[in-house]
Parts: sequence; structure tokens; C-alpha cells
Amino acid sequence: MTSSRLARAAPVPWQRSVAWLLFLGPFFFLSYGFANSLAARGQVDAAVVFDWERRIPFVPWTILPYWSIDLLYGLSFLLCRTPRAVDLHALRLLTAQLVSVACFVLFPLRYSFVRPETDGLFGALFDALAGFDKPYNQAPSLHISLLVILWARFAGAARGAGALVVHVWALLIAMSVLTTYQHHFVDVPTGAMAGLLCLWLWPETGPAPWVAARLTASPQRRRLAACYLTAALAVAALGYAVGGAGLWLGWLALALLLVALCYGLLGPAGFQKYDGRHSLGAALLLAPYTLLAWANARLWTRRHPQPDPVVDGVWLGRLPDARAMAHGNFRGLVDLTAELPAPRGDWAYAGLPWLDLVTPEVRRLEHAAAQIEHLRRRGPLLVACALGYSRSAGAVAAWLIVSGRCASADEAVALLRRARPCVVVGPALRQALARLSPPPETVGGA
Repeated sequence: MTSSRLARAAPVPWQRSVAWLLFLGPFFFLSYGFANSLAARGQVDAAVVFDWERRIPFVPWTILPYWSIDLLYGLSFLLCRTPRAVDLHALRLLTAQLVSVACFVLFPLRYSFVRPETDGLFGALFDALAGFDKPYNQAPSLHISLLVILWARFAGAARGAGALVVHVWALLIAMSVLTTYQHHFVDVPTGAMAGLLCLWLWPETGPAPWVAARLTASPQRRRLAACYLTAALAVAALGYAVGGAGLWLGWLALALLLVALCYGLLGPAGFQKYDGRHSLGAALLLAPYTLLAWANARLWTRRHPQPDPVVDGVWLGRLPDARAMAHGNFRGLVDLTAELPAPRGDWAYAGLPWLDLVTPEVRRLEHAAAQIEHLRRRGPLLVACALGYSRSAGAVAAWLIVSGRCASADEAVALLRRARPCVVVGPALRQALARLSPPPETVGGA
């Protein structure tokens, strides 16, 4: 059985799940109610609402999917079959609560529409909701933040028709925050961003991004972090100044901020790329940046999109798609990008995420050289980065030196430039390559 099937077959850690629910339930009502009462005492009347929202209909029956999130909240722990899964899921829910309540206290907003009177079952459900939920606690929508986390949990466990049901019901819940007159539109994307941030902070695979966070000592990384931070602030300011649809620039600003954190504090691990794919939280949070990085790579390489052979079945080029891998009959791919997803197929894959425009350490160069030597034995091997100009060139140059095919960094760079004239090997990368050593038999023979 696979590990995922074993996890689904394992018994639910009941005691741990119940303990978390006994804490999260009261904490939810206490913290949410505190923010509500604080806004009520302050007589908050600020609202962020677009004119077109007045055309959103009030749909009474959507109170059913709106309320259903409470049931899903509890049932979600049944899908956690290991203590780590329970803790991970609970910490995501707790973090969403903390982030949202902090925003409610710091930036209180009020819902500005009057909800029509409703009777019958739906009216009773609205009355029950009004018993503790006042027209405050707006952005980011905690309902949407929790929905993102619950959707990720249920969708990860569902298959076939069950997955379709999960997606459709999640969409109904998301729409219900508008059609029950509980939230204005701006609360929805901000709530989604908060939920995705919780997924990124507590990933399924690998350690949390903040575990090994430390301020980089690399001047290169500090400069790039400052550039991305400046860009994030500029984009955010532009979106605020434009208003309306321009507020979507906040998504790009958040993505640029996360990239700045990767360069300044988190390193490549902040991109959460494993086996060629980014985690769900990282992929969606960074989507605007990823799209721009992909477009930039295609623009720079539009006149020379094809890879180039170097020596002994090793090729150098930009990160390909599946069609390019099949067309080149490549049996292996060494991927040096942290920011772009890799194609999937029946070839061997080695993902070595390096930050763009940053000189890799000697240990990373040596590791890349070892991976190249190992995978090239399977057949034609493509070593790729976003453009196929620098990171991948450094990795292939390291392999040329460590394998004894070239006696020095200068010789390796000269060979690369004959094979692919557009490669960029700056002074810092050349110095790092110079610290590599060829195998002893090569040195002795010389």
C-alpha cells in the first residue's frame, strides 16, 4: 500500500483531535466575540463596498451551505490519521483565527447592507446566526479563510465524484457569504489570501518555512530582497491609488513580499517546491509572480528556445514543458529553478531549487554535479533553469570540473560558451567554480 493509503487506513487519533476541538471551539467564540464587541463599542461604521455589489441578490436558502462549514470544521479532523496531521490541521485553523481577529481589531469594518426579513427554517437559521454574529468582523473573511483550509483537507482526501462534490460545495459556501448578506466582496479574496497563508505557514511536505529562517549574510540576496520589497510596496501603493479592480494588485504585492522574504530570510525553502511542484499554498500565493517569471523566461529565450548539447549526453537549456522533453527524447531532467513548476513525465527528475541571480555555494555546486553524473547514465539529460543561461550553466560547469572533463573553471566556461554562447557566468560564480576540485586521478595525471 502507498503511504497515502496507509494514512487513510490508519485509525483516527481521537484523543488528540478531541483535545484540539475542545480548545479551538471556545477560542473561536471568545476571540471572534471579543472583536465583535470591540467594534460595536467603537460604533464602527467604515465599510469597503463596490457599487456593483448592490446587484448581488439575497438568497435565503444559501444559509444552509453557510452554516455547513461548522459541521465540516468538526468532520475535517476525521480525515487526519496521524498525530502530525491533526496538529498541522489544527495549527492552520488556529492561525487563521489569530490572523483574522488581529485584522478585525486593527482595521474594523462594518457590513453596510440591510438584510431582508426571512421566515421559516431559513429565518430561524438567520436568527440563530444573529445571536452571536454582528455586522462587524469583515475583512479578511474568517469564513473564507477557514473554508480554504477545510477545502484543502477534504479535497486532498476525496477522489472521483467525491472530489467534484467537495469543489462544488466549497464554491457554494464561498458564494453564500455574499448571498446571505454577511460579507462584502473585498472580504472574500482577502480571506482566501489569509487561508492560503496558513497553508503556506504549515505545509504538508517539508518543514514550516519559518523554522530555518535567518537573515542572510549574502550581499546579493540582501540587494534582491530589498528590490522585491520595494516592488511589493510600489505595487501595493499603485493598487490602493487606482482602487476598484486595481486592488487585485494586492495579490501581486503579496507574492512579491513573499519572494522578498525568500531572498532575505527563508532561502529556496520558502518556495516550497518538492518533486517539481509547489505546495498548494505557495503555488496560489505566488501565482502572479510565477506567471511573470514564466513570461519573462519565454521572452528572453524566444529566439533560442531549444537546448544545446554540451558533452556526453548532457544538454543545457531553459526549463522545458512536457512536449519539449518528449521531442528531445530526454531521459532525465535536472531542474535548478525554485520559482517555476517542472513538467512531469516518465523521465528521471532531480529538483535542486536555487534562488535566481544568486551565486550558489560550493556544496550546492558539488551536489548538482553529483546529480548530473548520476542521471546522465540513463540517457540524454537536460540541465535547466528559467533561461538556461546562469544557474544551469553553473551546475554543468561544476559537473565538468568535478568529473574531470575540464581541469579548471576557465576551461569549463569556455566549453559551455562554445556549446551555448548565451550563458552568463559572472565573476562570483566563476570564483565559486574555481574552488571545486577535479578527481584525484585527474590532478595526478596532470
